[in-house]
Amino acid sequence: MADETPIIEPVLGASGSVAPEHFDQLYAANADPWDFETSTYEAKKYAATLASLPLPNYVNGLELGCSIGVFTQLLATRCWNLLATDVSGFALSRAQTRCASLPNVRFEHYQLPDHYPQGVFDLIVVSELGYYFSVNDLAILRASIAGSLDIHGHLLLVHFTGETSYPLTAAEVHRCFLEWPDRPWISVHHQIEKDYRLDVLQKL
Repeated sequence: MADETPIIEPVLGASGSVAPEHFDQLYAANADPWDFETSTYEAKKYAATLASLPLPNYVNGLELGCSIGVFTQLLATRCWNLLATDVSGFALSRAQTRCASLPNVRFEHYQLPDHYPQGVFDLIVVSELGYYFSVNDLAILRASIAGSLDIHGHLLLVHFTGETSYPLTAAEVHRCFLEWPDRPWISVHHQIEKDYRLDVLQKL
């Protein structure tokens, strides 16, 4: 997330999560609504995110909520195969253009948590995504992630900790994964910065 929240306030759907239409409205008004391409904050956070990964490379990576593909382009250097998803067709179009020269990256449209990619992944990235969901929807997504994360695979969570108008806070999102009674993972990295928190979990 950039230093300022976009002006367009999120509209919640029937489930209590931010409605998918909200994101297309954002990208229609501003092709880079969170200044991913130019923000110093984002650049530093991306570097810290990559540095937190326990392994130098992953076979099959999954990035949920890839937006316009700025971090996708960086993450691709650490994954032999990378599937990046987003709910916004506007964002995916820009991401595909940005990463057109990367043969190990593919993009697919998914409306989480109702639709989730098939396959098994040794790295799943949930960056600036979890707080858009209601408690119930995040629990559904969490179960899908747990089912698709390979044994010994890593789940990376990173979220902005400042004030937003989203359904959940960063703390609530991370607690959902870290304090889940049925959690199949352990924490292997925890990092708190001024404006975001980062956790890496490893599946047992």
